[in-house]
Amino acid sequence: MLLKSSLAGLGLAMSIVTVAQAAEQIRIVGSSTVYPFSTTVAERFGRSTPYATPIVESTGTGGGMKLFCTSTDVSTPQITNASRRIKKSEIALCVNHGIDGITEVKVGYDGIVIANSIEAEQLKISRKEIFLALAKELPNGNGGWVKNMNTTWKDVADHLPDLRIEVLGPPPTSGTRDAFVELGMEAGCKKFPGAKELKKANKKLFRAKCHAIREDGHFIIAGENDNLIVQKLKANKNAFGIFGFSFLDQNVDVIQGSIVEGTYPEYDAISDGSYPISRSLYFYVKTAAAKANPAIPAFIAEFTSDAAWGPDGYLADKGMIAMPEKERNEWHSKTSALEEIGAIN
Repeated sequence: MLLKSSLAGLGLAMSIVTVAQAAEQIRIVGSSTVYPFSTTVAERFGRSTPYATPIVESTGTGGGMKLFCTSTDVSTPQITNASRRIKKSEIALCVNHGIDGITEVKVGYDGIVIANSIEAEQLKISRKEIFLALAKELPNGNGGWVKNMNTTWKDVADHLPDLRIEVLGPPPTSGTRDAFVELGMEAGCKKFPGAKELKKANKKLFRAKCHAIREDGHFIIAGENDNLIVQKLKANKNAFGIFGFSFLDQNVDVIQGSIVEGTYPEYDAISDGSYPISRSLYFYVKTAAAKANPAIPAFIAEFTSDAAWGPDGYLADKGMIAMPEKERNEWHSKTSALEEIGAIN
């Protein structure tokens, strides 16, 4: 009887291994901000389940969406990370390539920081001043726009340091840049007379003016590797960098965040919304792939477990800001059922 039971147990174990071996290795692309969180979950997943450790690449949110939406073939990514919500145009791109079922997974929150060396002066700045420093064009007060001629922080405001404006930031394909432009630049632009009226009258022109970052050497595109920006800030004490809170949190011994609208970027301030440049983080899954490959729902289950994304989970140690319990429960229910995304506003 014992032998029979042992053989049955062995058969079950072999069956699990066979299923795991048959499962396609998950390929994940997308946001550089979500990358360290996704990599951490992938490593835990590979160690604690019979499935292979997923391959995770940092391609930027926009670049990840393009790869994700290329086709339904198993060689293309089944999951893409995003530091902003998917766009209507990206859903349309997916549909055009035969991907008409997408599951959205919101995983937490993040703040976007403007950081510099801990050995330099800490910046205290408003979003209007951020716009004055980094916008390609500025309102001239007469309804027109002129080239941004501010070359030093002191040109922007007397209380700012007399240093050349030198900011390292992400490329146009980055979700961090999208969020920074919307939450930092646009919010600052709206402080100017006539900006809100322009948005109502001509939304396209408003975006063209309020979202355009200068291209004259004061903003330097530094790629999708946020760790590289941190290293450059260590080497250049006059420079600033734009990236997600997690990279500040992991490097507080060498860099410091700027105080924006009187609030320092820290866990509680981002969680309660008092830090003004904060955003939601996501990943997106091809629903059909998740139904065909048992490794994918298992990976989702690991990512959405309290042990991972909870306030005391291992992702909090990496700098991710947890959603409130009620919100986590709602998202866990939706993702467990592979609920597909609805219309995007």
